Amino acid sequence: MPGIRAPSDYSEEPPRHPCLKINAKEPFNAEPPRSNLISSYVTPVDLFYKRNHGPIPVVEDIESYSVSVTALQGNTRALFIKDIRKLQKHTVVATLQCAGNRRTAMSKTKTVRGVGWDIAAIGNAVWSGAKLADVLEQLGIPKYTNVTSSGGKHVEFVSIDKCKEENGGPYKASIPLIQATNPEADVLLAYEMNGQTLKRDHGYPLRVIVPGVIGARSVKWLDSMNIIAEECQGFFMQKDYKMFPPSVNWDNIDWSTRRPQHDFPVQCAICSLEDVSMVKHGKVNIKGYAVSGGGRGIERVDVSIDGGKSWVEASRYQRIGVPYVADDANCDKWAWVFFEAEADITHGAEIVAKAVDTAANVQPENVEVIWNLRGILNTSWHRVHVKVGHSNM
Repeated sequence: MPGIRAPSDYSEEPPRHPCLKINAKEPFNAEPPRSNLISSYVTPVDLFYKRNHGPIPVVEDIESYSVSVTALQGNTRALFIKDIRKLQKHTVVATLQCAGNRRTAMSKTKTVRGVGWDIAAIGNAVWSGAKLADVLEQLGIPKYTNVTSSGGKHVEFVSIDKCKEENGGPYKASIPLIQATNPEADVLLAYEMNGQTLKRDHGYPLRVIVPGVIGARSVKWLDSMNIIAEECQGFFMQKDYKMFPPSVNWDNIDWSTRRPQHDFPVQCAICSLEDVSMVKHGKVNIKGYAVSGGGRGIERVDVSIDGGKSWVEASRYQRIGVPYVADDANCDKWAWVFFEAEADITHGAEIVAKAVDTAANVQPENVEVIWNLRGILNTSWHRVHVKVGHSNM
């Protein structure tokens, strides 16, 4: 493609923040320390988790860069970045979360395949760009369309990114056309993150943002879009990121029996404490994030200091000083919610957090009941252990 290329190796990688925990070097996958997540409602770009499947594409000429759009009947149109920037600019605050977030904890139950993420394969950012619904309308597909006259029902996003899972071909994914053409779904062709031009790690020069959906569908380094009759047949739609029951293993798996994962379930995690923390006798602050997919708000977060025998409700907020009310127009529907509770810790304790969303979905108590061979969507109660240290002073 003119203007951008996919390197054949990792010799042209961008610089990264030194505090990131590297889970894989080639391709580069890393997350920040969990405590960094709750230091800012909007995650700084450098500390936003990095999820890659191959070498980071290099833009050589932004003026010649374009996205090709192909309709089902074969008509193709090129969209240059200047064309997309001419459309009305929209800004959406949205949390992206890798489907493999908290995979490491799931692997302790039984081995899984995938990058070993802790609890920080998640971040909240301010994304800006054109709404996909506006782009498609310009191309003759009206808003709120679920099927085109030629039978198109899905929009496929294809990256310039090349990956081994596609046998050296491009990363790709799709979403239903009705989601793409619904302006209220806030799907963006984004060229800015946190008020600045996208960085290479996060999709420069153009990426898709699909709020409320696992990060795998928010394709980076966009190369083309296709209006297709069936969902994308790429590896990451058909042979990955599907939720199987604990009874399925690599010997009896049948990928065709499960649908590709889109919305992510209700989730929360404690970020102010490590898995095992030493604390002083007395008051302990318990803080973390909670989020649910599909634009569902967080109704409450429950915290326990006795392993789940008794509970207190944590306070919730997005921006300090602004009351958070789930599904309120003044709150960010696609973004995470911070929670905070204070507990009096006098001896060793197991601290637990669980969130409930506005549809009354609640996190499962144990990881064993949702274990799956790919280790995705670990939304079990988050648990940390604390030990009380005594000063010699």
